[in-house]
Amino acid sequence: MTEKEKPAALVVDDDEVYRARLCRSFGLRGWEAQGAADIGSALAMAREMAPDLAVVDLRLANESGLSLIPSLRESDPTMTIVMLTGYGSVATALEAGRLGADRYLSKPVDVDQILAAYEVARDPAMASAPPPSTVPSLARVEWEHIQRVMADCGGNVSQAARLLGLHRRSLQRKLGKNPTAI
Repeated sequence: MTEKEKPAALVVDDDEVYRARLCRSFGLRGWEAQGAADIGSALAMAREMAPDLAVVDLRLANESGLSLIPSLRESDPTMTIVMLTGYGSVATALEAGRLGADRYLSKPVDVDQILAAYEVARDPAMASAPPPSTVPSLARVEWEHIQRVMADCGGNVSQAARLLGLHRRSLQRKLGKNPTAI
């Protein structure tokens, strides 16, 4: 298979280690993959390489990956765009879809899951059955909201507690809970 026959993936994530791991994993599966840490370099790479797949993280340092979706869609309407996030919510999933993302996956996610989402986006008939719809528990939704506020406050517990209307100690107790048990 020549370089021109290889499918191409653009990985946009500000976490250098995760981005490199995804690019390496795509390469091991026969894809040409390049990574970008910000919106400017992602747009330049997208114009240069015309990827079949763009994997975009929701939060990029001081930018939102959501703002990249319309530009990618405009540059190549056939490109499949998969939005990744560690801060999943219904609102951001709907917004990503409205802006043109084909799929929305919550981290942690690996290349095989991304490629499965790519295949389903390219040919919806490949989805053997729709995934079971599960509603997260109220405790899980609360924990995710707290994590988003903490990230917005740069990890400052006192500031996050004020924004959440909680006592600092109450917030610390909630942060100490295991999210997988919720």
